[in-house]
Amino acid sequence: MTSTSTPPGLTRFNALEEHAAFAALHEACASTAWARRLLAARPYSTSDELYAVSDAATAELTAEDLAEAMAGHPPIGRPKEGDPTSAREQRGMAGATEELKAEMLELNLAYQERFGHVFLICATGRTGEQMRDAVKERIGNAPEQEREIVRTELGKINRIRLARLVEED
Repeated sequence: MTSTSTPPGLTRFNALEEHAAFAALHEACASTAWARRLLAARPYSTSDELYAVSDAATAELTAEDLAEAMAGHPPIGRPKEGDPTSAREQRGMAGATEELKAEMLELNLAYQERFGHVFLICATGRTGEQMRDAVKERIGNAPEQEREIVRTELGKINRIRLARLVEED
């Protein structure tokens, strides 16, 4: 059974002044094009409507837009200092051994050298070992293939962040 009432967090988001809504969206995803697309579609009547617009906006990001979005993400194993979102999403690395952290640092650097951007993965719910295995698996991808995987991972991250924005009181 689906509720017809708009979640309180979504109502708040819809009511935000444009600059405040843009700032909230830019915090979720560093792509200006993505944030503008979501702003233009306000107001949203359901969270699912917001997610659908987010998915469409993510699918349409240019290579430059994707690069801008990825620039907002710290390397796995090194969450942004003082950023609770980054720390929460990378929780799986928090208890990692020093050996695993060192291995992730090396793999992150190798990945970045190969593709020219940070290794992006939806880290929520993943262990340090799972993230390490993913970077090892993906580092051999063709750049075009990897760009589409990054787009998919970014879409997952955006949905999680949007849910926190509009579904929590």
